[in-house]
Amino acid sequence: MSSVRIPPTASAVSSTIKHLGYNPRFFTSHGGAKGVKRVGGERRKFSITMSSPLEVCVKASVITPNKLGDCPFSQRILLTLEEKHLPYEMKLVDLTNKPEWFLKISPGGTVPVMKLDEKWIADSDVIAQSLEEKYPDPPLGTLPEKASVGSKIFPTFIGFLKSKDPSDGTEQTLLNELASFDDYIKENGPFINGKDISAVDLSLGPKLYHLEIALGHYKKWTVPDSLPFVKSYMKNIFSMESFVKTRGLPEDVIAGWRPKVMS
Repeated sequence: MSSVRIPPTASAVSSTIKHLGYNPRFFTSHGGAKGVKRVGGERRKFSITMSSPLEVCVKASVITPNKLGDCPFSQRILLTLEEKHLPYEMKLVDLTNKPEWFLKISPGGTVPVMKLDEKWIADSDVIAQSLEEKYPDPPLGTLPEKASVGSKIFPTFIGFLKSKDPSDGTEQTLLNELASFDDYIKENGPFINGKDISAVDLSLGPKLYHLEIALGHYKKWTVPDSLPFVKSYMKNIFSMESFVKTRGLPEDVIAGWRPKVMS
């Protein structure tokens, strides 16, 4: 059976919102969201009016029923929604037994998928950009020249994780990418776009979370102390309230990578 949570009533939606950790004061009777965002040392007020929560399909846990799974791309979108203080309704999809209704809206069977303006949108890049355009406050846009910072860390992590040969250079390739990122954050941090969190951090953060857990479990490997700015960046991202709310369980991360490690 698929694992999907779809609140059938307004009260159930309210219950879901509370379960996700929202502060009730952010929500008005018409489903709007209000909040305050600190930008450049100042507190910027913003208000969003919505008739109902945004629907987003994400990976369900394979370890614990009715819990969020380990997909870093799903977490990226949930982080975006959290940082923009947008009310949303998660639909947890069992990707090992994809239901028919899900395959109709996501023929490729991938998550995340979000309903926006009555259309289902796939691909986390497209969804994040669509949310930024439709809900520009608080802004999460990244300067074009900074959008690719850290982008090679994830594929080099996967290469090292899958490697069976300690001498094939995959560990050093990952270390080189992390060292480059360490230098960048040292000069430009604490976040990629400077002092404020942005979309590129919300994309990279979940991937670094997977890196830490998967390499720690399967390789007994950790980011070396010689890369202090990488470590502080990870600590900053992982300790964010929005990140804690939207992260998958470590057990799910380990289970999720097992097929690649064992292949």
